This record gives sequence, C-alpha cells and structure tokens, in this order.
Amino acid sequence: MDIDLLKTFVEVVRTRHFGKAAENLYITQSAVSFRIRQLEQGLGVNLFIRQRNNIQLTAPGERLLPHAQMIITGMQRAKVDVALADNMHKQICLAGTPNIWDAFLQFGITNIVSAMPGVSLVAEVKAQQESTRLLLERTLDLAILFDPPKVDELVVERICTLPIIPISAFAGAANENFFDNQYVYVDWGTTFSLWHARQFTSHTPPYFRTSTGRIALDLILQCGGSAFIPEVLAKSHLDKGELHRVSDVEHTSRDIFVAYHRDNEQKPLLETLVNLLLKLTPTISSEFSAK
Repeated sequence: MDIDLLKTFVEVVRTRHFGKAAENLYITQSAVSFRIRQLEQGLGVNLFIRQRNNIQLTAPGERLLPHAQMIITGMQRAKVDVALADNMHKQICLAGTPNIWDAFLQFGITNIVSAMPGVSLVAEVKAQQESTRLLLERTLDLAILFDPPKVDELVVERICTLPIIPISAFAGAANENFFDNQYVYVDWGTTFSLWHARQFTSHTPPYFRTSTGRIALDLILQCGGSAFIPEVLAKSHLDKGELHRVSDVEHTSRDIFVAYHRDNEQKPLLETLVNLLLKLTPTISSEFSAK
C-alpha cells in the first residue's frame, strides 16, 4: 500500500476538508481526491461520506484510521533509524503534551541530550490519548504526562510535582475580581479541571480557553488578564513585575508522570532517561515551589 495514500487519508480526516488537506500536503485538491479514490478502490470500501462542507468517516474509515496512523508513524521511525549516524547506536522516541513541554521538558532537554551520547533522541508533541496508543503499539518509547494511563502493559512513575499558581497582569488583582477581569482558562488536565470546578463555581465563564499555557501567558502579557500558570513558566515575568501573583486565590499543583511499555526492548535506556528526568525535579520543586 502506498504510504502517500495513507498520509492523504489521515490529513483529510484531520482537516475534514479536501481543499485544506491539499494545502497542507502541498498538492492539488484533485490529487487528494484521486488518492482517496485509489485507496478506496484498493480496499474495496468507501472511506468517507461526502456531503457539502461535511466530510465524515464511514465505519470502514474509522477502522482504517488507527492502522494508517500506526503505519505512518512506524515508517517515519524506520527512516530515522536507518539514517542514524555511525556514532549513534540507539534511538529513543519520547513525547509530551504541549503543556508538558512548556512547563517542564524545555528546561532540561539539552541536559538529557548531553547525558546520552550515542543515542538518537526523537522528541515530539503528542496528545495524551495518542501517546498512550503509541506506547501500546510500541512506536513510542516514553511519554511524559499529567494524567497517568491506567493500563497494565505500561510502567508508570511519578517524577515531580509542578506548582500552578494564580497570576494576573493587573497589580490590584484579588480574589473578588480574579475571574471577572479577562480570565483565561488553561486546561491542565483532568485532575486540574475537577479541582477548578470544585473551587470556583460562582464566577462568570472565562473569556478565553486554551489547552496550552504558553498561549495563555502570551495573551495575558499582551492584552492583560489572569490565569493559572506554572510558577516556573511565569517566574521571569513575576521577577520583572510584568505579572503578579494573586495571593488570596487558591493555588494548586500537578504531578508529572512518565510511562513506557513493560516489554520495551530498550528498557535500560529508558530507565536512564527516567533518572535524568528525576534530576530535573529539584530545579523546579525547590527554586519555584509554591509560596
């Protein structure tokens, strides 16, 4: 099966639009349509229900999607593995959510690379559910997550606790106006959502929602507002007086976990990588602990 056909199929699923898929793949819309027809003819099924401005997967299309994603990821990894330099003998693929990268991994990835000579490191941004699926399919070696997957096949370890504090661009912000003055809700995972719902029930809805702390931080810096942000991410702006901690609003924290497959053939390397991640913990926990 032509890998380009599968890539086109996955892109159409992602965009739900043949034209947008064509733009992202740098081909014409007619080429996208032709590839999808080829794939459907080869499989002997219809993959999409085509309606004006409403492209939906058929039941066979739903069943094909995870297989297509696995094949594409496996092929990409095979290409990297084959192309490893002579002094690189092993490859580890790790992934984190955007918030994990913003608030944790970006502060130590260079140390990890330096401490593992001879290892080719592939670092990716993946959603929680996709990371879990790829771990089980063994096309991903290590995932760093806020919400640990409860799957018997995976080893899960807590590596640190990340303080998340209420901050505001307004110096006079307090409990009574924190949520009513351009409050930005950041999705810090399931545990945070439940805590937030219990703590703050009588306030107006946020004027902006995002799944990424970096987006919220940039928005607040440019337009004003408030949000719950990891202290490590906001520290430089707090030090400069660009942002302010709102002391009378409850703060919280999130545990960060690593997960990998119990039968991963590179388990000793993964344990080394986990130990390196654990060494990042004191940097965050002591220097930026909640006050």
